[in-house]
Amino acid sequence: MPKPCRAQTTRHVAAEAGPAARTASSASGKDLLNLTQLRAFRLVADMGSATHAAAALFRAQSAVTRSVQELETALGEPLFDRGPSGMLPTPVGRAVLQRCERIFAELEELVLWYSARQARRRPATEGALPAYLLNTRRLQLFVALARHRHMPSTAKTFGLSQPAVSMAIRVLESGSGLNLFHRSPRGILLTTEGETFLLHVRRALNELRHVPDDIAALRGKIQGSVTVGALPLGRTLILPRAIGRMSALHPGVRVVTDESAYDILVASLRAGDIDFILGALRDNDASSGLKSERLMSEDIVLLVRSDHPLMQARNLTIMDLRDVQWILPRSNAPARALFEAQFKRMKLKPPMPTVETADLAVIRGLLVCTDMVAALSAQQLHYEVQSGQLAALGVQLHNSRREIGLTMRAAGTPSPAARALIDAIRLSVVDVTRTVSIAAV
Repeated sequence: MPKPCRAQTTRHVAAEAGPAARTASSASGKDLLNLTQLRAFRLVADMGSATHAAAALFRAQSAVTRSVQELETALGEPLFDRGPSGMLPTPVGRAVLQRCERIFAELEELVLWYSARQARRRPATEGALPAYLLNTRRLQLFVALARHRHMPSTAKTFGLSQPAVSMAIRVLESGSGLNLFHRSPRGILLTTEGETFLLHVRRALNELRHVPDDIAALRGKIQGSVTVGALPLGRTLILPRAIGRMSALHPGVRVVTDESAYDILVASLRAGDIDFILGALRDNDASSGLKSERLMSEDIVLLVRSDHPLMQARNLTIMDLRDVQWILPRSNAPARALFEAQFKRMKLKPPMPTVETADLAVIRGLLVCTDMVAALSAQQLHYEVQSGQLAALGVQLHNSRREIGLTMRAAGTPSPAARALIDAIRLSVVDVTRTVSIAAV
């Protein structure tokens, strides 16, 4: 008989929050920079002169100069070396300019997209940005309304009246010629066009959020937050060790983990709401906009409690386990396909699981309390195996190896905090690989 269940506790190394939490902090934050000022700065940097930038913007030189000065005050750093030969960006200015390229590339791509959809609209000139898109608070309100789906909640978040929020959305819809929202019994929902509009705006605002952290990194200080899409294969050993390693070096960095399903994590990654995904790699084609970095690989094993009756059996094969109660990954998970392939290669119908879950707490509890068998990576329940609470059955599986690594956006520049955690992950993989190898021996 299985042992009675014993209460188990786990300690979370990082705060758990989904992409909405990060979007909320950036959407309601009061410290995001002024996009109009950044555009003026960008033009001055490109042209080397406030006079030339003013002419390109059809504004007075004094207005452009004031915009740059206000931006420098907001950042607490000079952005230009001013001399007889013109205005040259300082090292801080070059860092801000690099981030600006990503910010405005997203907004310019947005303008080209909606202009191409409307035959009566004059085609947008590459690099041209309408003034209505250069209001940071207006874009924040749009993102917040898309999240809350409720006008009063959005207004309350920013301390504004509902008419003020409504006006901001009308300006965006009028300027773009798109219907961004429609009302439904579930609240104010994005239209299909609104979804695409939101993707570009979220990317731009997330890039904007990194500017102060880029500047701090130039001074040798890594700060800000990093959000990790944490898939099961990276949660138990790699990520905790990496967070501990990075936090010791950079205690000012806040780490947020998101344990959503892979498809949701990918959507958040493309929007810039999470910085990267750690876990089992998927095949991503060139058009996906993602890139992967392999870190290590591991095979699927069959885990049971240490005193399970099957632990006494010899020469077990997968055929002997057809009638056991299985705990398996969800039907659309790659690990599930690898498990089912063990039976299909022998022309057998794969067994139906008793439980489908990716929740390690549920798997752990079931294995300890029942005679069920789980198919997963031993790394995921490493500590339970190490303590002798769980054990792997000596059943050889075929072609069950999975690649573990990082998935990132192909375009864009990670924040300094994200780069620091990625570096820590790479170092921690070496430790984990050694630990897993010793355990296997």
